[in-house]
This record gives sequence, structure tokens and C-alpha cells, in this order.
Amino acid sequence: MIHERAQREYAAWMQRQPIPGVAVWAHTGRGPHLTPDQRRLVLDSWRAALPDKVIVAGASSIEMAREAKRGGADALLAFPRCDNAARYHAEIASELPVIAFYLYEAAGGVSYDDATLHAILALPGVIGIKVATLDSVMTFQRIAAVMRDHPDKLLITGEDRFLGYSLQMGARAALIGMGAALTDIQAALIHAFHAGDTVVFLRLASQVDAFAQTTFVVPMEGYIRRMLWALAADGVIPDDACDDPWGPALPATERDQVRRAVRDARAARD
Repeated sequence: MIHERAQREYAAWMQRQPIPGVAVWAHTGRGPHLTPDQRRLVLDSWRAALPDKVIVAGASSIEMAREAKRGGADALLAFPRCDNAARYHAEIASELPVIAFYLYEAAGGVSYDDATLHAILALPGVIGIKVATLDSVMTFQRIAAVMRDHPDKLLITGEDRFLGYSLQMGARAALIGMGAALTDIQAALIHAFHAGDTVVFLRLASQVDAFAQTTFVVPMEGYIRRMLWALAADGVIPDDACDDPWGPALPATERDQVRRAVRDARAARD
């Protein structure tokens, strides 16, 4: 069951953040677990709150792609698929522009080899790829090398644990679960990188890394609950809107750690 008031308050807060858009129905929002009615409620709330910004909707089928298009999404984030990957991407790209998704296997992803990546990226309806390896710098480097053969496509980082380095490796945008909270600090990090402000970039990278080291830890599926805790600690959503029914139970001590991480990040930012 969705906490509708918290959803509206969160969307209204995000509207004030320095971002070009948001992703819905993705892994962080438990998109694969939502019913069609729940997906519609979520997309409607974001479209109403962010009429002038880009909305990317997660999709694992042509039906979800069409649903996203009807709801006003601007692009799709294609959940990984191991069989006929290029054909699958071409099919859903018939509805909206597609961002491919390289996701680490523990989260339900697929280790696309280079040939498959080239085939996907060669599709005219695919505008880029989001890479979320979790902790494999070598895999990110390999995909960054593949992207050099597709200069017209976007390399989008989903690397919460090495966000700053992924920008240095060629990522031109970020679509990260960690961005659900402390969004302004992470946006400032990306802006500092593109502005060539090395001093600010390194300072913010250190702050963001400290936050990631508190929220993206084992059990990894607990990161969604931790992000909700972070939002509550930052006063964005109420304390009773922090349940993740599909994630693991976490001890209260972890919530205290998240609160401290948010407080420390805000203190350093201010």
C-alpha cells in the first residue's frame, strides 16, 4: 500500500531540487513489485509535480512501455533481459526512447557481454545506458570503453559507491538510487565536475562517498529502507512512511547511523 501523502510531499520536495528529471517504477521505487494501479498513481503524482522535467519509467515489457507512454513518461529504463536482449530493447523502443540498464546480477541484472552491448547501443531508439555494477570498477571501465564506439549515446552512471570516479570515466549523467535523498549535494557534485571546479568536486565527492558507505552496505537490498530513513531524517517524508515490505529487516542502530550520516552531510554542506 502506498503512503499517498508522503508520495505527494516527496514529489513536491523533489520539484525544488536542481535536477532535470526523475525515474519512476525503477528498482529503488520497487517498480517491478507495484500493481498497475500503483504504478499509475506514482507516475501521475510525478507528472503533476514535475510538468517541465523528464520522467523516465522502468519497463520490462511492451505493456509497461505503453502504460508509461499513456501516463506521460518521456523515456523508458529497460530492465535487463538475458534472452534476445537487442530484440527486446527494439520492441519497447517502438513506444518511447529507451535507456538500457546494466544492473549487477544480485539485484536481478544481467552481465551483458560486449557484443550484446554493441547490438543494443546500435539501435536508433536506444539513447544510452545506465550502468549500476555496485562495486565493479573494472566492469564500468569495460562498458565505458564500449561506449567510445557509440559517441552519440549517453553513458549514465548508476554507481552510488563510486559516483565521482564514474564521472571521471566518462559518465555524462547520473541516475542513481542514492539520489533519492540528499539530492542537492549530489547535483552540486555533478555540476562541480562539469564546471571543472576540482576543489569543490573533491570535497563533495568525499561527502557523498561517506553517505554511500552508510546506505549502500550489506544487506544491499536494505538500501531502499535506508534511503527512506534518510528522507525522514531530512524532514522530507514522515517517519511512518519508511516501510519497504520487500526488503530485509534492519536493526534500529542502522537507522541511527543513517540519521548521523544525513546530519553530517548537511553540516558539511552548510
